[in-house]
Amino acid sequence: MKNITVNGTEHQTEERDLEALVLSLGLDKTTVATAVNGQFVSRAQRSTRLIETGDRIEILSPQQGG
Repeated sequence: MKNITVNGTEHQTEERDLEALVLSLGLDKTTVATAVNGQFVSRAQRSTRLIETGDRIEILSPQQGG
Protein backbone atom coordinates (compact mmCIF):
# COMPACT_ATOMS: atom_id res chain seq x y z
CA MET A 1 0.00 0.00 0.00
CA LYS A 2 1.15 3.51 -0.82
CA ASN A 3 0.22 6.48 1.35
CA ILE A 4 -0.74 9.43 -0.85
CA THR A 5 -2.78 12.62 -0.60
CA VAL A 6 -5.67 13.19 -3.01
CA ASN A 7 -7.25 16.65 -3.02
CA GLY A 8 -5.93 17.27 0.48
CA THR A 9 -7.18 13.97 1.95
CA GLU A 10 -4.92 11.10 3.01
CA HIS A 11 -5.47 7.89 1.00
CA GLN A 12 -3.92 4.46 0.75
CA THR A 13 -3.79 2.84 -2.66
CA GLU A 14 -2.41 -0.18 -4.42
CA GLU A 15 -2.86 1.44 -7.84
CA ARG A 16 0.31 1.54 -9.91
CA ASP A 17 -0.32 4.62 -12.05
CA LEU A 18 -2.36 7.81 -12.11
CA GLU A 19 -4.86 6.58 -14.69
CA ALA A 20 -5.68 3.51 -12.60
CA LEU A 21 -6.15 5.73 -9.55
CA VAL A 22 -8.56 8.04 -11.38
CA LEU A 23 -10.61 5.05 -12.54
CA SER A 24 -10.57 3.42 -9.08
CA LEU A 25 -12.07 6.60 -7.65
CA GLY A 26 -14.98 6.28 -10.09
CA LEU A 27 -14.06 9.38 -12.06
CA ASP A 28 -14.43 9.93 -15.80
CA LYS A 29 -10.85 10.03 -17.04
CA THR A 30 -11.86 12.12 -20.06
CA THR A 31 -13.26 15.05 -18.08
CA VAL A 32 -10.84 15.54 -15.18
CA ALA A 33 -7.56 17.41 -14.96
CA THR A 34 -4.73 15.96 -12.87
CA ALA A 35 -1.55 17.14 -11.18
CA VAL A 36 1.04 15.31 -9.09
CA ASN A 37 3.22 17.24 -6.67
CA GLY A 38 2.18 20.50 -8.31
CA GLN A 39 2.98 19.40 -11.87
CA PHE A 40 0.20 19.04 -14.46
CA VAL A 41 -0.15 15.50 -15.86
CA SER A 42 -1.93 15.29 -19.22
CA ARG A 43 -4.47 12.57 -19.95
CA ALA A 44 -1.98 10.94 -22.35
CA GLN A 45 0.68 10.76 -19.61
CA ARG A 46 -1.47 9.34 -16.79
CA SER A 47 -0.88 5.67 -17.60
CA THR A 48 2.89 6.17 -17.45
CA ARG A 49 2.95 8.45 -14.37
CA LEU A 50 3.66 5.98 -11.58
CA ILE A 51 2.27 6.69 -8.11
CA GLU A 52 4.80 6.82 -5.29
CA THR A 53 4.36 6.99 -1.53
CA GLY A 54 4.05 10.62 -0.46
CA ASP A 55 2.66 11.90 -3.77
CA ARG A 56 0.26 14.85 -3.54
CA ILE A 57 -2.36 14.37 -6.23
CA GLU A 58 -4.97 16.89 -7.33
CA ILE A 59 -7.92 15.79 -9.45
CA LEU A 60 -10.16 18.57 -10.72
CA SER A 61 -13.58 18.15 -12.33
CA PRO A 62 -15.29 20.80 -14.44
CA GLN A 63 -17.88 22.90 -12.60
CA GLN A 64 -21.09 24.27 -14.06
CA GLY A 65 -22.83 27.36 -12.90
CA GLY A 66 -22.52 31.03 -13.07
